Amino acid sequence: MIDTPFSAILAHAQAEVGQCSELLAQHGLTIAFAESATAGFLSFLFSLANRSGDVLKGGVTCYDACVKEDVLNVSPSLLERFTPESEEVSAAIAESLAHMISADIHVGITGLTKPGGSESPEKPVGTMFTAIKAKNWQVSDRSTFSGDEQQIIAAAASNLCQIIHRQLMEHPTP
Repeated sequence: MIDTPFSAILAHAQAEVGQCSELLAQHGLTIAFAESATAGFLSFLFSLANRSGDVLKGGVTCYDACVKEDVLNVSPSLLERFTPESEEVSAAIAESLAHMISADIHVGITGLTKPGGSESPEKPVGTMFTAIKAKNWQVSDRSTFSGDEQQIIAAAASNLCQIIHRQLMEHPTP
């Protein structure tokens, strides 16, 4: 593994988010986040983009499962059955966010950026779950990234931007 300074990781992620933000603005779309593993990093990156005022609505940082339950109303049984770091929970937090914040795109993201969660041989550290809910499309993505916590989170940000770009090409707004 190459040791990449955080400033380089941040600069790359910031550039990709800037392009994504510009694309969202061109389509007249807004975005909101429910962030677990990324702990507000996506909201932070989008707030730095030139078009942030046009696209970013806000977000909820739900790093701990109790915030998923208490703020986003994710059922404890869903968390227990699938774990807080799962496709099912990322979909649930995106859906709940859609009822809390008026935006065109709602993103729920969970995952394992370091040891100590629900990692297993089938779900190793680096596994990230992203659910994106828009008016005329929905996407669920499971990807596994390598590197340290910062590299995994930056890769998840880049992946999110790529997914949004693909979806907007496939489902252009009217």
